[in-house]
Amino acid sequence: MKRGLLLMLFVASVTLAAAGGYVAGTHGFIVPALAAFKKTATTAADAAAPSGPVIYYRHPDGEPAYSSGPRRTQDGRDFVPVHASEDVSFDAEEPGKAETANASDQGRRILYYRNPMGLPDTSPVPKKDPMGMDYVPVYEGGTGDGSTVKIPNGRLQRTGVKTALVRRDVVVRKVRVPGTIALDERNISIVSLRTEAFIEKVADVTTGQPIAKGQPLVTFYSREITTAGAQYVADLAAGARPGAIGGSRQRLQNLGAPAGAITEIERTGKVPLSMTLAAPRDGVILQRVATDGMMASPGEPLFRIADISTVWITADVPEYELGAVRLGAETSISVRSLPGRTFRGRVNLIYPEMDEKTRTTRVRIELPNLEGLLLANMYADVEIATGAAEPVIVVPESAVIDTGERQFVIVDKGNGRFEPRNVKLGKRGQDLTEIREGIAEGERVVVAGNFLIDAESNLNSALNALSSGDSKP
Repeated sequence: MKRGLLLMLFVASVTLAAAGGYVAGTHGFIVPALAAFKKTATTAADAAAPSGPVIYYRHPDGEPAYSSGPRRTQDGRDFVPVHASEDVSFDAEEPGKAETANASDQGRRILYYRNPMGLPDTSPVPKKDPMGMDYVPVYEGGTGDGSTVKIPNGRLQRTGVKTALVRRDVVVRKVRVPGTIALDERNISIVSLRTEAFIEKVADVTTGQPIAKGQPLVTFYSREITTAGAQYVADLAAGARPGAIGGSRQRLQNLGAPAGAITEIERTGKVPLSMTLAAPRDGVILQRVATDGMMASPGEPLFRIADISTVWITADVPEYELGAVRLGAETSISVRSLPGRTFRGRVNLIYPEMDEKTRTTRVRIELPNLEGLLLANMYADVEIATGAAEPVIVVPESAVIDTGERQFVIVDKGNGRFEPRNVKLGKRGQDLTEIREGIAEGERVVVAGNFLIDAESNLNSALNALSSGDSKP
C-alpha cells in the first residue's frame, strides 16, 4: 500500500514538471539559471567563431590528413574547413599586432608550407613534421632575399640564439708535447787527476749525497807532483821569492796539484807526501768511482757532482707545430709524481736540428729547482703558448661554421635580421679564431643557434630560386 502511494507521487511530479516546461516555452518564460547558462554559451560561441578565409581542410576526426580544397573521407564525411584565425601560430606577438597580421594576411594566397625547424622541406598542403609541429605557411609577396634571414623575437628566444661582439685580441693556442727533465749541463763537474796517482783514502760521501764546495773528497800520492814540488822547494831555498818562480811553480799547477798543497810548500819548505782533493762546487754527488787503494789514471773520473738548483725541460715539438713556437713563449709544466703542481717557464732555446726518425725538434725551458722536487730523467707534460704577439680581429670559435668548402659566420644586423657572410680565417686559438677578411671590428656575430639560422638561410635561398622560376611547390 505504501509502495503504491510513493509511485503515484513520483508520476505526478514528473507530469507537473513537463507541463511547466511546456507552458514556459510557449509563453516565453525562462528560468534565471537557464538564462545565465544560455548567455554564457552564446558569448563563448561568438568568441570562438572562426574568421578569415579558409586556408585548408582537415580530417573531421583530427587525424594528420589535410587538403587544400574540399574533400571527403573514405566513409563519405566532409573534411572540416580551417579558417585563418584557427591556424596555430608559434610566434608570440605584441598586443595589437595579431589583428594587424591577420588583416594583412587576409586576401594573400598561401604559396606553400615550410618546415618549422628550417629544414629544406616544403609542402603544398598543411602537414606536421616527425615531432608533431605544424609546417609554417608562406604567403605570397613575402619579403626577404636569399641571404638575409628575418626571425621573430619570440623564436629567437626559444631557439637560444646568442651573439658576441667582434673585437681585437691576442690569439693564443697551447701546443701540448711530451718532455724530459735534464740537469743543467753547465753545472756539472767531473773530479779527476791529471797524473797517475795512488788513492790513499776516500771521504765518507756517497752517491746522491749533498756536498759543499771545498769539502774533502780523497787523499792521494802522486810521484810526478812530488818531484815537481821538490824542485819548487829547491828554488825557494836558493833565495827565490814565492810567487816569482815561473818554471817549477807553474809545473805544479799544470800537474793539478791542489792550491792548499802549493801554499804548504811555500810556508814549510817541505813537500807533503799526501795531498787532498776537494769538491769544486756545491751540489749533489751523482757518481762515485773512487775507492780506497785504487790506482787512478790521468783523466779518470773519480766523482761526478752537479748543482741541481736549476734544471732543464727538453720538449719534443712536432715538425708541423714548430712554426708556431717562438723564443720567450710562456710554458706550463706538470709532472706525474706531483699532481696538482704546475711549474712556469719560458722557451729559451730551440735546437737547430730535427730528429730524422721522429720528425721532432727539441726546445729547452729553464726552471728553478730550489726545492729539489724536479729530478733528472723525469717525464713532463709541457704546454707551450703559441700565437701572434699583436692583437688581431677575432671571434669566438663557436661562431665559425666550416663546411669544408667554405667558412662563414652569421652576422647580426639587428631587428631580428641575420646575414651569413663568408670569411677568411687566420690562426685558431684556445677559444678564439682570427678573421682576416669578411667582417669588421664592432659587428656582432651569432655564437649559439647559428646552425638553425644557416638552415633558414639555405631554405630561403632555395625557395627564392624556385619562386623565381616556373615550378613552385
